Amino acid sequence: MTRFLAIASAKGGVGKTTAAINLGTAMVNFGRDVVVLDANISKPNISMHLGTSKLNYTLHDVLKGKMHITEAAYIHPSGLRIIPGDISLLMLKEIGENHLKDFRNHLLDLVGTTDLVILDTGSGLGKEAISAIAASDEMIAITNPDVPSVTDTLKTIKIAEEEGCKVLGVIVNRHSRSPAEMELKNIEAMLGKQILGIIPDDVNVQKATAARQPLVYLYPDAPASL
Repeated sequence: MTRFLAIASAKGGVGKTTAAINLGTAMVNFGRDVVVLDANISKPNISMHLGTSKLNYTLHDVLKGKMHITEAAYIHPSGLRIIPGDISLLMLKEIGENHLKDFRNHLLDLVGTTDLVILDTGSGLGKEAISAIAASDEMIAITNPDVPSVTDTLKTIKIAEEEGCKVLGVIVNRHSRSPAEMELKNIEAMLGKQILGIIPDDVNVQKATAARQPLVYLYPDAPASL
């Protein structure tokens, strides 16, 4: 059965896209069939993380009814399949609230085609982000170890629970063991959820992003990959 998993946080810049791409790549390494879908409709950037902005077809074409969602998938050399969004401002202007209402129906067309669909959600808690969370079976919240990030992540968790999306736990990203960071036990206590993984602050993440490749694929032995 296909599972739909959202990677989410209301706070921007905490590493949702990087986490989604690399979790998907890692799962492929473990023998799973995985699709990472750019559910950040207004500010998609998976294509920029993985190669190019010049794409013949994207999720936005699917939302406009131009093609089936399976036709908008690309295969990365790692074996990961991605469904990117269109970064053009023109395409953004053409997507309205009525298109978002059909978002879940398009996702359901992926049932049976893959083991896992990872949704890279947008920041904030607007209709777009909530639509992606509500369309998912499960969610992993991601946060940096600072008070503003954790506070926004708590809001995301509450929204997910209200929408009937099961929150599996939390990823703490960019953990550097600095005295200025929140202690992990305090993060768990504030969020009321288990910390599933702690990703260290790692310069290789920036190197992989600059090379437009998943960290796990390019630097499999890097601390953040492990």
